[in-house]
Amino acid sequence: MEDVNRRVRFERLFADHATAVSAYARRRVGEVAADDALSEVFVIAWRRLDEIPDNERAWLYACARNVIAHQRRRAARDVALVERLKESVTVLPENDEVLARAFAELTGRDRELLMLVAWEGLEPAEAAAVLGCSRGALGVRLHRARRRLARALHRIEADVSTETPQPATRESMP
Repeated sequence: MEDVNRRVRFERLFADHATAVSAYARRRVGEVAADDALSEVFVIAWRRLDEIPDNERAWLYACARNVIAHQRRRAARDVALVERLKESVTVLPENDEVLARAFAELTGRDRELLMLVAWEGLEPAEAAAVLGCSRGALGVRLHRARRRLARALHRIEADVSTETPQPATRESMP
């Protein structure tokens, strides 16, 4: 019976406050990020349902404020990651989208290794401890991951440059 009461309370909480919390978030971060924030707020509300005080809307707004702050910090870390990755490879793409596409093509293992070094700023010995390998093995893995990232960057940049429409010339005009 406890689960039924919990579900009913949560459904009422959502029905009563989702529109207001969504509007609160949209005014601060825009539509797409607000939808993500709203979802996260109500996941937190479900987990902490027994802790929500009588002033539910204020609690939900405070939760939304924290979620939005976390989204912003995460976005800033993503930008910092791109910058650090640019520094860790010898080939620099023309834009961040190219780097993001190349990074997405890597295996999870390569991404994790590059993120530990570039994003988290760990020294090789620290990254080796996190990954449970020797410093020598980490050095080899890091070199290979950087090389795979550079190859992906070259390939994507070549694809992007062939996709770019060429300006019309007199000869190509009818």
